[in-house]
Amino acid sequence: MLIGEVARRSGVSARMLRHYESLGLVRPSGRTGSGYREYSGADIQRIMHVESLRAVGLSLREIRRALDDPGFTPSALVDDLIRRTRERIAAETELLTRLHRVHATDPAGWEDVLQVVTLLRALGSPSADARQRAALASADEIPVEALAEAVLGESDPNVAGALRWALARSGGGGPALLAEGLGSPVAAVRERAVRSLAGMPGGEATALLRDALAHPDAVVRGHAALALGTLGEADAVPTLVDMIVAGRNDTAAADALTVLACDDAAADRITAVLVDRLAHDTAHASARGRLTQALEGVPGTAASRALGDLLHDADRAVALTAAYVLRLRDVG
Repeated sequence: MLIGEVARRSGVSARMLRHYESLGLVRPSGRTGSGYREYSGADIQRIMHVESLRAVGLSLREIRRALDDPGFTPSALVDDLIRRTRERIAAETELLTRLHRVHATDPAGWEDVLQVVTLLRALGSPSADARQRAALASADEIPVEALAEAVLGESDPNVAGALRWALARSGGGGPALLAEGLGSPVAAVRERAVRSLAGMPGGEATALLRDALAHPDAVVRGHAALALGTLGEADAVPTLVDMIVAGRNDTAAADALTVLACDDAAADRITAVLVDRLAHDTAHASARGRLTQALEGVPGTAASRALGDLLHDADRAVALTAAYVLRLRDVG
């Protein structure tokens, strides 16, 4: 079969067939009496093999090796193709995300586009100073999605604080984006998400913090409870008491209970919870000591009465703590 007929049947141009021949990929088996290339059935089959391998992303060099090396196994090459394809997809996805973020700013001209791109690059800079400057100087120009992503990925505490500030003033959408971070498999990302939600104004963030009180991660629950405590949300009380029992940020939890004990009824409810835990956590002496100390910041006669009862506690450390706390309350 002559080259023109092969080109028509295979869909490979005559020029490409000549290129394959120059590379040693496909050589016609014979020549006519006039010197024209003549391809056999085996040659055409090899052309089809070359085209199939090109379709899955192999270079012509890799194709030649695959076809000519009898000991060649394709698994390693396919693994490499998978890796390269994933890298390419990741790069394209990152570009698409960046384009969406630029589009979201509704740029009026190319200067605006370049400004947004510059800020997005600064947020991804290896320099903490550069990231912090980008957050503080131009927060209004950075898309909220980019700020939320930066917040969830930031490990430097100073930069994280600047990013949280920028996100809080960026307008709508921030709380929902941060809530996605609460489902991350990475503990550090979950903590950044809840800490950032704690700094967000508005009812949406507060509602998400209430939901976080039931989160399986104790750190997330703790940060949510501390934030809600400063807002006067009574739903935080059980989690705050759990923190005191566990000795996890217990001083801050006790302070939050003091804020929540804002009237007699609230103080009595908190006292009841603390007394109940004192009665049931008898196996944990240190926990009972912390619970006793927490009663110091709870005003009202119910707390004083509970401390008076603890003067006769079987655990001498608890009794001494109760006596000390009562003296402090008397002085106060």
